[in-house]
Amino acid sequence: MTKLLSAQEVERFRRDGYLFPYRAISEAKAADSLRQLADYEATLGHEAQNHVRFKFHLVFNWALEIARNETILDAVEDLIGPDILLFAGSIWTKNAHDPRFVAWHQDSAYFGLDPHDEVTAWVAISDSRSDNGCLRYLPQSHHGADMTHIEKKGDNNLLVFGQRIEGIADERGIDAELAPGEFTLHHERTAHSSRPNVSDRRRVGLSLFYIPAHVRSTGARRSALLVRGKDKYGHWDPDPLPRYDLDPITFEHMKKCLGGYLHG
Repeated sequence: MTKLLSAQEVERFRRDGYLFPYRAISEAKAADSLRQLADYEATLGHEAQNHVRFKFHLVFNWALEIARNETILDAVEDLIGPDILLFAGSIWTKNAHDPRFVAWHQDSAYFGLDPHDEVTAWVAISDSRSDNGCLRYLPQSHHGADMTHIEKKGDNNLLVFGQRIEGIADERGIDAELAPGEFTLHHERTAHSSRPNVSDRRRVGLSLFYIPAHVRSTGARRSALLVRGKDKYGHWDPDPLPRYDLDPITFEHMKKCLGGYLHG
């Protein structure tokens, strides 16, 4: 018996590689999260995604609360089972009239996971619409092996390696439009992207990367946070929990994990 998704929705995820929309938090809670993010960025003088990356949920408690959201975890459990680890989480921001984009890519080409059972929840902290650069999916692209990626830096692609899949007709993409506080789900191999923000509004989203406990890291040993169930396998070291926002212990851990990802 499923907890949130219907049997038909689970089957649709297996077929298409994504599902949306579902509500995780209220619009008021999303607005408060957006305010806390803006307050931090005001002290930095630039976007948080330039400073905190890969394990954003270990630096801010409002993000950790979303990562442990029961509705999100119920949906993820329906897809990957009851023993769930969160191995990464990233904030994604595009300002009004922002030329930056995310090229078509598959997370499976870079995450270093075996088997490819990861599911991503992408949570809208602001509204996420076609005009401000919402997430886009390529239906049924998760079937089969990883697609060929190239790495090309120097343009407005927000992906850290400049990775991209060439040759995808952009009009084949499906816009995953969300209201603040809603979320999508997609498979690790589902190709996805986002266009530039041509609106007067900022677009902010939090991506959370969940794996069942049996999944291994294909490279060096890494860490993850147990968010539901039990870890009967011990493939991952436990992440520390923040005592408060910007806890120096978890902040340094985030930086170390990010460095390992960038150089690993």
